[in-house]
Amino acid sequence: MAQFVFENDMHSLLKLDMPITNAPMARWQRKSASANTSALSPSKSMNRSLGKSKTPNKTPGKNGKLQCTPSKVGGDRYIPSRSNKQMDVASFLLSKDNEPVDPNASTEMQKAWSVNLNGYDVEEAKILHLGGKPLNAPEGYQNNLRVLYSQVTTPVSMKKSRYISTVPDRILDAPDLRNDFYLNLLDWSSQNLLAVALHNSVYLWDASQGDITLLMKMEQEQDYICSVSWVKEGNYLAIGTSDGKVQLWDVEKQKRLRSMASHTARVCSLSWNNHILSSGSRSGHIHHHDVRVPDHHIFTLTGHSQEVCGLKWSPDGKYLASGGNDNLVYVWPGLTEGGNQGAINCFTSHQGAVKALAWCPWQPNILASGGGTSDRHIRIWNTHTGTCTNSLDTQSQISSLVFAPNYKELVSGHGFACDGLVIWKYPSMTKVAEFLGHEGRVLNLTLSPDCSTVASVAADETVRLWKCFELDPLTKKAKEKMAKSTNSIIHQGIR
Repeated sequence: MAQFVFENDMHSLLKLDMPITNAPMARWQRKSASANTSALSPSKSMNRSLGKSKTPNKTPGKNGKLQCTPSKVGGDRYIPSRSNKQMDVASFLLSKDNEPVDPNASTEMQKAWSVNLNGYDVEEAKILHLGGKPLNAPEGYQNNLRVLYSQVTTPVSMKKSRYISTVPDRILDAPDLRNDFYLNLLDWSSQNLLAVALHNSVYLWDASQGDITLLMKMEQEQDYICSVSWVKEGNYLAIGTSDGKVQLWDVEKQKRLRSMASHTARVCSLSWNNHILSSGSRSGHIHHHDVRVPDHHIFTLTGHSQEVCGLKWSPDGKYLASGGNDNLVYVWPGLTEGGNQGAINCFTSHQGAVKALAWCPWQPNILASGGGTSDRHIRIWNTHTGTCTNSLDTQSQISSLVFAPNYKELVSGHGFACDGLVIWKYPSMTKVAEFLGHEGRVLNLTLSPDCSTVASVAADETVRLWKCFELDPLTKKAKEKMAKSTNSIIHQGIR
């Protein structure tokens, strides 16, 4: 029994969770007891020890003078001097929410008191103030980070709120349209007239009034229209036919002015450069016609071995681009007094027929070209250096290209297997929108005079108008004002 009691006592002594009655006081207990004692009744010895270790109030400086030092422990940190008025205003703004509102005091009276006492209205006072204007990135700069704030309004082309409808604004019926990839059957004039070639007839649609006019019809039923092209002023229309002729029509009088015969095969591409009309034929030849003189054929360009299905003069009239069924793209110089020289550049990268050609309106040395079913690539060329600056595989036949200057974008028309339109951001060539409304391959594209609408004609015998480049009202008003001022200057010079 005694041994059992001894073992229980030893077991209870070895337990760590049992309080030790005769152990010395713990350090934290002694520390708390001394703190309570000093806080309640400080002793003389403690005051004496503190006084000995106290930092002196003044210490000698470098110049022999005494400088003030903090008297509290840990008070040697730097505290900047602040205006008492700012501290008072900040304290008032932080604490006034807890005070009751005086219903008798009016807002005007409180504002007057604040202005008289402080020199400004406390309600308009700010503890923090952000100043300075943010810098805008240069044009063409791309950043993956989204801009959250900019004091200056961003250009229209960079607005994320731009809405592009994938539904056509209007659909026109185009019966008997020839489903031929190599023909150019659509063009929009500067006088807002849309010319459409339907088999052996040419129709005009007034976009402002909605009227439709039959301009001409070929005499022979087996003949057909291969190409149409408006002069820059919009009062004359050139028509290329399957019998190798180029007809010139006065639209206002609805009268044929002349019929120019020089080609031996059909004329499927036309392009104007002031009074010079260039025509491309199935024979591979390009003829320059001076429409002012009886002997209109002034020069022939030879380079293509097959049909010339694409032909575009640059906006400044210095270069002529041609694309053919031989997969080649030529860049020719403008006409000179000594005659026309050979091609400046010959691009051989395409693996299919090149019908789609477009010059950049804001960069005259940039040319875009698109290949057919075997190629399906959009290529951007710098005609000054002769290099390809960008190449994009669209996975679809490319039949037409148009630059949209309002938003600096490129529109492409496609056949197999897309049968639609695609808007690309230039020069990054990222896809902006895609339109798949047509039920057949798109054959031609053209842009409206105000560059807000693109028209497409397809094998489904419809012409669809896509209003996807409309400017915002402020930018549109500024452009119209600039155009009016330019016209007034020109009229003054003529007078």
